[in-house]
Amino acid sequence: MAEEYAEKMARKTDAELRQYVEGRAQYRDDAVLAAFDELSRRGQPHPEEALVRPELEAAVQAQVSRELEARQLMEREEAEAESPTAVPELYSQSTIVLFSVLPISMMIGGGVLLGMNLFRLGHKRALLGLIGFILIYFFVASQVLAWAIFQQGLHPFLASLLFNVPALLVYLRWFWPRYVHTNNYRSRGIIIPMLVSFLIVWGLQKALPYLMQQQPKEVQKMQKDMEQMMKQ
Repeated sequence: MAEEYAEKMARKTDAELRQYVEGRAQYRDDAVLAAFDELSRRGQPHPEEALVRPELEAAVQAQVSRELEARQLMEREEAEAESPTAVPELYSQSTIVLFSVLPISMMIGGGVLLGMNLFRLGHKRALLGLIGFILIYFFVASQVLAWAIFQQGLHPFLASLLFNVPALLVYLRWFWPRYVHTNNYRSRGIIIPMLVSFLIVWGLQKALPYLMQQQPKEVQKMQKDMEQMMKQ
């Protein structure tokens, strides 16, 4: 910066240089110093130079130190953000297990948390694969378990385990080791996903009577039979 101002002041007239010096409150301190230096080089030293130069040099030095610290901080933050060893903030395996077996979220809840991990780590293709797996698994497993419950008399609690556990194993044995593959992470809290899950369930409970009224009578009868089985 000092070299730039020295070159700039060399192109100024004597009057312009004196304007920098006498109106120094309007200009940068290093520009005023450069004006003093150029006047001295031309054999026209300003009478106030000896008085104000120490103050200007101290101010310039302080400004240089602040700019250097700011630049070093920015470089450090950029290096930490780009570093492959930076510790990510992820939902833990135990949290994924919890949300995969809870009645309020089932395997979808665990899949959503795992998907958020993949998104945070930048594994977009793996995230698409996870979404595809969840959709296909949910459709196929729901059909199979509906048949097992209504046609074979499978207990709903056992059906819930058979529905959630295979998906959970795929999350932890396939997706996690291939795409997360780290134990060096900061665990994210579960308060927000827990609240979201409760809100979703609350909304479904409120909407369920209306949705049941829109179903064919055969489907309504099957739902009532399932509720009676769960109460037994």
